Amino acid sequence: MTLDLFQQILELGSYRWFRLGDTDVTLFRVVGLIGILAFFWWFSSATERVLRQLARRGNVVKFSDSAVFSLTRIVRYLVWIIGSLVGLAYLGIDLASLAIVGGAMGVGIGFGLQNIFSNLVSGIIILLEKTLKVGDFVDLQSGVVGKVTEIGLRYTRVTTNDNVDVIVPNSEFINGRVTNWTFDDALRRIHVPFGVAYGSDKLQVREVVTAAASRVEGTIHQGKRIPEVWLVNFGDSSLDFELVVWVSHELAMAPGRTHARYIWEIETALKDASIEIPFPQRDLHVRSGRLTVDLQQRDSH
Repeated sequence: MTLDLFQQILELGSYRWFRLGDTDVTLFRVVGLIGILAFFWWFSSATERVLRQLARRGNVVKFSDSAVFSLTRIVRYLVWIIGSLVGLAYLGIDLASLAIVGGAMGVGIGFGLQNIFSNLVSGIIILLEKTLKVGDFVDLQSGVVGKVTEIGLRYTRVTTNDNVDVIVPNSEFINGRVTNWTFDDALRRIHVPFGVAYGSDKLQVREVVTAAASRVEGTIHQGKRIPEVWLVNFGDSSLDFELVVWVSHELAMAPGRTHARYIWEIETALKDASIEIPFPQRDLHVRSGRLTVDLQQRDSH
């Protein structure tokens, strides 16, 4: 009974569905193809993890996290490609005939797959050029601002300071304007505008505000990178100043919160120094004069 069941399974698995080139496509061959693809999928992920661990433990050459990510991700994609080619060869597809498939893909790209293909190529360019790395803080032309947490082959994941993940197509980083705040230097200079009333002592304002900026943890005092106060404009109702200050990487990664912290300290310092922070106001002047009114009494009858 067991032998008969085994024989039936062999016959069912060996039954030819159709012929592909010189290969008979059967259930066993399809299961084998799935097994090959699953193995290479697992092997690519395992290879990526092992390479990351080896790179981080290396005692001779030290790699940055972004370089390790780019290298291991490219290796993973290569393993995927090799696994796909092995699977196609196992199924009986002549690899030389892939040129025909490539031509068909070219026709498909021309008829509506331009965006998908553009994102794939853009992802490879990003990983190879390293103009964008995991951990960078970016400001995109579309208005997305946040930290790069993942670079995929088709998309890049940007996490905002509100912990919102935004999936951005890779082509946007290649074709659009991208402001990378942490591309080459972790430090960044920011400008915090504020105003004081006319008649205030400029030197006192500078002293008070620079001292207030120094109280914010993360303010840089290195060489020429020190807090400065600039008088930038004569406003309608105030002297307009700017606090120009270099901040650490942690503060640069949270621009909104950083700006609020400096504003908080500036307001407190100016208030303690009795320096007025003006607000828009208008004066109405009424001139004295004589108004003549001609009253005419009409007979109501």
